[in-house]
Amino acid sequence: MIKKRYPRLFSLLSSLGVTLLLSGCDFVLFDPKGQVGVEEKSLIITAVLLMLIVVIPVIAMTILFAWRYRASNKNATYTPDWSHSNKIEIVVWTVPVLIIAVLGYITWESTHALDPRQPIVSDQPQMTIQVVSLDWKWVFIYPEQGIATVNELAFPANIPVRFEVTSGTVMNSFFIPQLGSQIYAMAGMKNTLHLIADEPGVYRGLSANYSGHGFSGMKFNATVTSQEKFNEWVQEVKQSPTALDSDKYASLEKASFNNPIERFSSVTPNFYDVIVEKYTHASGTHAHSHSKGKE
Repeated sequence: MIKKRYPRLFSLLSSLGVTLLLSGCDFVLFDPKGQVGVEEKSLIITAVLLMLIVVIPVIAMTILFAWRYRASNKNATYTPDWSHSNKIEIVVWTVPVLIIAVLGYITWESTHALDPRQPIVSDQPQMTIQVVSLDWKWVFIYPEQGIATVNELAFPANIPVRFEVTSGTVMNSFFIPQLGSQIYAMAGMKNTLHLIADEPGVYRGLSANYSGHGFSGMKFNATVTSQEKFNEWVQEVKQSPTALDSDKYASLEKASFNNPIERFSSVTPNFYDVIVEKYTHASGTHAHSHSKGKE
């Protein structure tokens, strides 16, 4: 009713509504801060532009045909017996086939170039951070620094980082959108993700895979700093009175919502491997018992 009586008001309200909706959008994928993120942004834009080669002409022809062959246009050609055109068939088949071929080639190349397991070429030495997903929190272990944190991640800019990712519970997904690829975290498995940040900043990290009631609270900040400030942060963490050992980990395994940041001044040696092997051995024992039962 409003649309019919007040067309200008309806148009204004519609535009305002769309503006308000889009104002809440955060297109972080199009604001990359790392080498991998930049290449992924380029891939997304290239794929969209290639698909627009088909989309734009289809939209234009839909509008053109609707206008030209409207009921009131007596000059439009009327051909009720027309049913086939070789020229049209060639166009509607050739163009999509070419686009799919180009997209397939680009996807093949980018899949290998952006392989998360492939180390990033850099003149700086690589650092390692081990990641464990729990219900519903992230545990970060720094084996080289001998510290650990919960829901707090930090590393220097322009330093390639090797993330070793696993899960202490159900499958999850580790993702820092502005830096690049996500990688799945699965119990009893080690996944590897290589990322690098081109400039200091605070980048939002999250879980990209639904894992239960507390999933929405599985967020953390990835703080990228200079090497000097990172070293200062490491020394701050080392001042914590708490250590990450089997007893503390047992308490972390209990489900929690919006878990606060925690710091651990030391970590039991090879603790990440212990977490992984805990589920590897459990699976092997279960399989052995199952096969023995069959016998």
